[in-house]
Amino acid sequence: MSTINIDIENVTVAYHGKIALHSASLQLNAGTICGLVGMNGAGKSTLFKAVMGFVKPITGRILINGLPIRLVQKESLVAYVPQSEEVDWNFPVSVYDVVMMGRYGYMNFLRMPKASDRAVVRDSLERVEMWELRDRQIGELSGGQKKRAFFARSLAQQGKVLLLDEPFAGVDIKTEKMMIHLLMELRDAGYTVLISTHDLDSITTFCDQVVLINRTILAYGETSEVFTEENLSRTFASKDQE
Repeated sequence: MSTINIDIENVTVAYHGKIALHSASLQLNAGTICGLVGMNGAGKSTLFKAVMGFVKPITGRILINGLPIRLVQKESLVAYVPQSEEVDWNFPVSVYDVVMMGRYGYMNFLRMPKASDRAVVRDSLERVEMWELRDRQIGELSGGQKKRAFFARSLAQQGKVLLLDEPFAGVDIKTEKMMIHLLMELRDAGYTVLISTHDLDSITTFCDQVVLINRTILAYGETSEVFTEENLSRTFASKDQE
């Protein structure tokens, strides 16, 4: 039986006194691709930030591989692919350097890469077909290429939990198919993938499980059981935006 890789228990998060996510509970096993579905402002990004340790819940707890978030961060167990708008594309850094950032958790304070770090970075870039563009400035890339670069960074980090926030937004079909293929490979290798997406049509094609969220987790489980018209109606019921 698969081990529980993500354990979220009764988590509530507030910003400046306003509740963004309340009483959220979720368990995901290793070796799963799970779609996170909800309208804008439903708490998807808040849930990601809580799992990453970027925000601290006011109630509840989150465990990854049985460890609290502070230890998860030290062990680099969780890798994150952000939305495009969260990235400063004008920052003068190459594709190679962006992916090397995924290795920082394995380096000393001087951040001097070893041969093993360089090998992982090359492998990660080759897997997303970006090795030939390694010296390109990140802001010069197309939308799909930018997504591939940050996907490669998450691969280089080698965390067993992968969070992707709207990875298919603004990408071409070739990039989307390539990313889905890699995600399925990672799942088969025992990774846990939680992916936020507005592309509801794709959920049933590659997501083993689905989480429906509307300021709290309404339902989660096998896609065939949870991804129903009734549940989606509840998920997209109008509420105040975050």
